[in-house]
Amino acid sequence: MLGSELRDVDTPAVVIDRDVLDRNIARMAETVGASGLRLRPHVKTHKVPQIARLQLAAGACGLTVATIGEAEVFVEHGATDVLIAYPLWVGARQADRLRRLAGSARLAVGVDSAEGARAMGGSLGRDAGMLEVLVEVDSGHHRSGVAAASVVDVARAAADAGLRVAGVFTFPGHGYAPGMPLAAAAQEARALDVAVSRLRAAGFEAGWVSGGSTPTALLTETDSALTEVRPGVYVFGDAQQLELDRCGWEDLALTVAASVVSRHPGNADIPRRVVLDSGSKVLGSDRPAWTTGFGRVRECPGARVTALSEHHATLAWPEDAELPALGARLHVVPNHVCLTMNLVDEVVVVRDGRVVDRWAVAARGRNS
Repeated sequence: MLGSELRDVDTPAVVIDRDVLDRNIARMAETVGASGLRLRPHVKTHKVPQIARLQLAAGACGLTVATIGEAEVFVEHGATDVLIAYPLWVGARQADRLRRLAGSARLAVGVDSAEGARAMGGSLGRDAGMLEVLVEVDSGHHRSGVAAASVVDVARAAADAGLRVAGVFTFPGHGYAPGMPLAAAAQEARALDVAVSRLRAAGFEAGWVSGGSTPTALLTETDSALTEVRPGVYVFGDAQQLELDRCGWEDLALTVAASVVSRHPGNADIPRRVVLDSGSKVLGSDRPAWTTGFGRVRECPGARVTALSEHHATLAWPEDAELPALGARLHVVPNHVCLTMNLVDEVVVVRDGRVVDRWAVAARGRNS
């Protein structure tokens, strides 16, 4: 119920602090704008149209999505400039959906192979020119993308297939590791500079150069070829960003409210622990090897989520911290907030501990 106290909300519940959210959105928009770059936030993080509208109102030039389904949701809710920042394999059904989207918004998609470009152009037929494409460059993450020196072959195949080649993009995902954000940003800049140089020498304009992630967006070299950055997690922060020193506790806009359902003081044979009613089905189970747990706890920074089952989280509780009482409310910071948002139907929005709104996670499950 709106206006109620947060403590009256049933747990587990995904909670967004509206004041922190607004501050995070404004800070990224102002900082990126001051660097002369455009901001195109990745909305797969939150999947919520209300948050996308806040980002656009703060100055974002458009939105980034992961799938055609996500694009459909955000265009339906008013987005007019959308990049699907992954290479797509487009058959007849995907082509029909892309046509409809391109009739309502500026739409760009990724491509990283000549075969993918030909399949896309063939499926779209005479409508291929409705789409802009960006060639994906591998700048060190080694997921998708081509070597910077190989972009011309892909771009030529796309142009021959009737697609409009607008530029290049990359994802410096290897910045998600301790000590790596600065190096990943530098590698991103070098790879994109090479790619743009090759494309322009081959006669392509390459005016759209897209990169960035939450760990690297504010480290972007301003003298590179980049024209925009695509961070996503910055709106909320999460335990990974906290441990990478890319945000502070005061920047965490999203937590999972959970109740203590079991507690054990421990002894020589049994560890000291607390069990919450928030397991992998709300926190997600992503845990890179370098992280110290599956999540953190706002009320006790020294605690760690050390194990997850479907509906319960086990916390290692510090010896020098008092065990919380049974029934106590704690707020867990998920390791990877994007997973959490894809696991719930709605989020609770609060200001000063009071519920001010509930937002549907409208693009939840739109994975294709």
